[in-house]
Amino acid sequence: MRLSRNFWILLLLTILTIFVNLGSMPLLDPDEPVYAETPKEMFLFNDFISPQIYGQYWYDKPPMYYWLVAGAFKLFGVNEFAARFPSALLAVICVVVVYMSVSKLVSERAGIASGLVLATSIEYFYLGKAAVTDITLTLFLTVSLLCFLQKKYYLFYIFSGLATLTKGPIGFLFPGAIIFIWMAFTRRFNDLKHMKIPVGIILWAIVALPWYGVMYQVHGSDFTNGFIGVNNITRFTTAEHDKTSGWYFFIPVLIFGFFPWTALMFQSIKASLKIKGTERHALLLFLNVWAAFIFLFFSISSTKLVTYILPVYPPLAILVGWYLDQCMEKYRFLAEGLVWPIFLTLLSVLLLGGLVAGSNLIPDITLGAIGLAVVLILMILTVWYFLYNKEVKRAFWVQAIAMTITSIILVTVLLPPIENNFSTRSIAQAFVANYDGKSPVYVIKFLHPGFAFYTNKYGKEINSTEEIRNVISQSGQVYLVIRKSEYQGLSGSEQDSLAVLSQSNDKLLLFKQ
Repeated sequence: MRLSRNFWILLLLTILTIFVNLGSMPLLDPDEPVYAETPKEMFLFNDFISPQIYGQYWYDKPPMYYWLVAGAFKLFGVNEFAARFPSALLAVICVVVVYMSVSKLVSERAGIASGLVLATSIEYFYLGKAAVTDITLTLFLTVSLLCFLQKKYYLFYIFSGLATLTKGPIGFLFPGAIIFIWMAFTRRFNDLKHMKIPVGIILWAIVALPWYGVMYQVHGSDFTNGFIGVNNITRFTTAEHDKTSGWYFFIPVLIFGFFPWTALMFQSIKASLKIKGTERHALLLFLNVWAAFIFLFFSISSTKLVTYILPVYPPLAILVGWYLDQCMEKYRFLAEGLVWPIFLTLLSVLLLGGLVAGSNLIPDITLGAIGLAVVLILMILTVWYFLYNKEVKRAFWVQAIAMTITSIILVTVLLPPIENNFSTRSIAQAFVANYDGKSPVYVIKFLHPGFAFYTNKYGKEINSTEEIRNVISQSGQVYLVIRKSEYQGLSGSEQDSLAVLSQSNDKLLLFKQ
């Protein structure tokens, strides 16, 4: 496949969006340090099979991302860049895969549009810069389903296996359910005869099952109860966070996470569902089923996190890319032509309002907020101008380049002044400087992963103000690492018994004689 000049522009913009200042910020609590501390302990205990944290086995996730980070630590040392490098690299690869697949399935121009829509969506490039598992899962699910569409069935099973090795049963349940629903809609169950299912199951099992088998052999019911019971079934049926348990939670997440392309998302879906009676109809329906199933699955789930719906972004990006391709070909295809700029303007105004409110509360971000505001305003005005002149292609490129600039401003100007608000690194450094080397250390759960990563000491985890009181009531010297909210929950006499050795924003290093 010959790579065009536009592909190299796509690749450059994607790399800039994802990789700029990748290692400059500390790991953000609480998730990033978890996915950095566990691979660090793999080296410490020379055990790359059984994930551990704080020296104890834990069964939260399969090992794929830990293995990738361990490899990055080997290459780049134990640091923030290495912890995030696998996500960043796989995020770029996912964009390239989308481009290449859509170029074959639709057109090269649609491939470019789809890739750039994906790369410059806020949630996608944010998680592409984060040391978490979601980009890895998204890549493997995306490759698996795109391989199915291209009838590359062996690769379909292999990448489904890799997804299973990244985040568990959804690695095979999602592709299986999406394909089944699509076949039911299109009455294509005869395609099952061509999917090489017996060999495919063997391929999937070779990739996915050995680790599970070894873990069960070594840890028995502790593993099955912890991984399948707590981290899959219980999380689906019981809310871990009451504030995010509502069925509507992912609606605003998607609207702002897919910004600025949300302005085209609903039009793209509507237009795609109107295509009837062609092979293109089957493709577009598959993309809609793919996105809708994942969105509804996690909306039904009791436990909800912002990151969960990342796998809906590739099919939505492809739908928008297809739609933009049609609009570039025939402007009249841009039905309800003012919806795009109007919706873009409304969403941008809401974001601008958030920037104003944020800079009033935290003056340190004012410079970054001004930079982002200028970019957003210029993007809005330019998109209006080009669409008024029926130049869809230029409006598209303006949005893509503006979001690339936005991503750079975020990590170079806006976030650095407030990075300590979201990380334990600073208070951990203060602990290392003050620690007497022998007294016990107690760390509140939220800060524990970052504390362990940055100090190479585990400490003892505490989960509530009541537990902090119990520690204070004991005789002997102790150190505590807690947040201001927990400290303020203590009585005056309890506070008087503690010396504040260091404070970093809302995090405190305390010492009890």
